[in-house]
Order: sequence, then structure tokens, then C-alpha cells
Amino acid sequence: MCDVRYMVYGILLYLAAINIVAFFLYGIDKWKARHDKWRVTEARLIAVALLGGSVGALLGMKIWHHKTQHNKFRVGLPLILCLHLAIAAALVYYFYFYR
Repeated sequence: MCDVRYMVYGILLYLAAINIVAFFLYGIDKWKARHDKWRVTEARLIAVALLGGSVGALLGMKIWHHKTQHNKFRVGLPLILCLHLAIAAALVYYFYFYR
């Protein structure tokens, strides 16, 4: 059981880090948009969300009011979050109820 606990801690640490990165990436892109600078690509913003930063990306969208009119973000990010929640539920089921 000890090994699983460390694995869970590692996953939680990774998710915290990637969500912080996603949140600030949306803020940086908003700042760059306002100051006519080179922007963060939409593909990169979505990729960070797919890699586990969906909560940070959604919070970044809401807090920074960024990409809120684009359907691929307005619809896509909640779908990515649902996918992540489904994967988490499946892992919890497998490790705690099935095994």
C-alpha cells in the first residue's frame, strides 16, 4: 500500500504543477494579446489542458476573461475536464474496489 500512496502523491503534485502552469499560461497569453506581442498558440493552450491542466485552464479562462468566446475553448475545456474526471474515477475504482 505504501507504493500506491507515493504514486498518488506524485500524481497530485504533477496535477497541481500543470494546473498552475495552465492558469498562468492563459494569463500570459491575455497579457500578450493586449500588448500586441507574440502569443501562446491555441494548440499549446489546449495541449496543456489535455496534459492534466484542465482545471487551471478553465480557471484561467474565467479569471483572465480569455478565450471565452471561442467554442473550442468554451466547449472543449469542459469536455477535457470530464475526460479527466472519468479517468480518475476509473483509476479509483480499479485501485480501491476492483483489486
